[in-house]
Amino acid sequence: MVRAAPQHSTLWCSKNMAPHFSSFSSSLLILLLGFIVYKADATVLSAQLHVDLKTLQPRDSCSPSVKGAGVSSGSNGTSLRVVHRHGPCSPFAGQQKPLSHAKILDLDQARVDDIHRRVSQHSKPLADSAVKLPASSGEYLGIGNYVVTVGFGTPKKDQIVIFDTGSSVSWIQCEPCVVYCYEQEAPLFDPSLSSTYANISCDSSFCDELGQSGCSDSNCVYYVQYGDNSSTLGFYAQDTLTLSSVDSIPGFRFGCGQRNTGLFHGNDGLLGLGRDKPSIVSQTYTQYGGVFSYCLPLTSSSVGYLTFGSYPAGNLMLTPMLSNPSYPTFYYLELTGISVGGQLLSVPPSIFDNSGTFIDSGTVITRLPDTAYSALRSAFRQGMTAYKSVPGPGLLDTCYDFSGSGGQANIPTVALHLGGGATINLEAAGILYTLSSSQVCLAFAGNGDDTRMGILGNTQQKGFNVLYDINKRVLGFGPGGCS
Repeated sequence: MVRAAPQHSTLWCSKNMAPHFSSFSSSLLILLLGFIVYKADATVLSAQLHVDLKTLQPRDSCSPSVKGAGVSSGSNGTSLRVVHRHGPCSPFAGQQKPLSHAKILDLDQARVDDIHRRVSQHSKPLADSAVKLPASSGEYLGIGNYVVTVGFGTPKKDQIVIFDTGSSVSWIQCEPCVVYCYEQEAPLFDPSLSSTYANISCDSSFCDELGQSGCSDSNCVYYVQYGDNSSTLGFYAQDTLTLSSVDSIPGFRFGCGQRNTGLFHGNDGLLGLGRDKPSIVSQTYTQYGGVFSYCLPLTSSSVGYLTFGSYPAGNLMLTPMLSNPSYPTFYYLELTGISVGGQLLSVPPSIFDNSGTFIDSGTVITRLPDTAYSALRSAFRQGMTAYKSVPGPGLLDTCYDFSGSGGQANIPTVALHLGGGATINLEAAGILYTLSSSQVCLAFAGNGDDTRMGILGNTQQKGFNVLYDINKRVLGFGPGGCS
């Protein structure tokens, strides 16, 4: 019988507690794990999750409840409602044809390929402290699953925007749209109707913050091209951004798009949550202290949240937030190991160290170094021999049909071990990518080799309170954030 990997009591931390995991404890854990005997022919692992595929499938109607509202009691934070743009909770419900799984995975791969290409051109070791270098704009869109509604201008006009931790430039489509605008559900934002709108001049330091910019009649022009060849170009401007009835950001800098092409699927624009100067996180640092959090709903028929300025309610597992001086847009963390069925995989730590890892709200499927993914896939398959294996779409190569078991299954648990002693015990929705009422796939993929950057994707983040605190340089994860 396989014994579960021991859990260290100090992995759970409140927002005011720093995680502690001593080198002695680490050595003891490794020593204990060394005595665990794994039977390759075992069909039942000691640590399993019972899965009913009905709970992983979205309902026909929206379930609006959010556990804990995502904000600590008495906090000064402000929260936005997060929904999956193709689910019944979406403002686009019934108005857009959902993308096929094959198309979603293709767009996801395009995003990842572009990230890897750009990061490889600027490869340097990670560091524990932030380094100020010239900023670059967000350039990775991919599928953009999750949207929030915010208001631009005075009086405010609501806009439905993708939120993305891998991008820093926020933008929306604007009148008069002198070149081209794709079709969107809401009317285009008309800056001439806002009493607080102003273009940013070319000689402004704000224009210098953009990675790609130009001038038109002394007005600053921004340009962002994404990995799937979508792009947006227009005037870099300032106006009031309204997050809630009691919270607004005067002089918020964003792109007022005049030429917008690509696979934006009706969204009005994008809210950039990256680490560069143009992002909303950087612009509101004095107001919110560089703190934001979110919970991505477990299914597309549920609701999550995006909060600025406060920690989530409940306990958090904290891990150091690392930085890459050569490519500072992303939020990096240290992935130290993976457990399947309660057993730590035999993957050398150097495999994770050499590639590095960052967390991303816009990437769907978590990417791992090939050595790590091969070990994960092998262990997971050994725990799934009771179920029929089926071909999967695109990059997913470990898929199963549960129709023979009535849509019920016992699957191996999967846990991600992070720097500082934190462990993320994934939800079933974070282990499996659901194709239908009877078919699922392991929601991980390899990177093609062991050198490319690892990515903690949004599937594995589902249901967790996910915290970003730039000032304290920590990331946090807490279970039960939303349903």
